[in-house]
Amino acid sequence: MSRDKVNRICAALPGAELSDPWGGGHDAWKVGGKMFACIGTANDGVSVKTPDIETAQMLIEAGIGARAPYFHRSWIKLGWDTPEDEVRHRIEVSYDLVRSSLTKKLQATLPPRG
Repeated sequence: MSRDKVNRICAALPGAELSDPWGGGHDAWKVGGKMFACIGTANDGVSVKTPDIETAQMLIEAGIGARAPYFHRSWIKLGWDTPEDEVRHRIEVSYDLVRSSLTKKLQATLPPRG
C-alpha cells in the first residue's frame, strides 16, 4: 500500500473530502465534516475508526493494526505492509461508521453509497 493508493480508495467514497486540519501534510479524509481516515506526516500508514475499543484491541492482538497515536482507542493504524484488501475493507468500515453517525438530515445531502 501507499499514501497515493489509500487516497484513491478514500476519494472514491461518496461525499469524501480531503483536508489538512493541523497543517504540515496530514491527509485527513472526512465525510460530513467528520474524519474516517488519516495519514500522518510520518507517512507510515493510515489510521481508521473501528466500531469500538474491543474491535480495535482484537485487530491489534491479531497483528492487523497497531494503536493509532493521538486518536481514541477505537482507532487503529494500518501499516503500508497491510494487504490492500484489508486496508480497503477497514477504510470502508470506518467510512460507513462515521457516515451512519451523521444526522439524518446531513446524510440525506450526501451522494448514495454504492
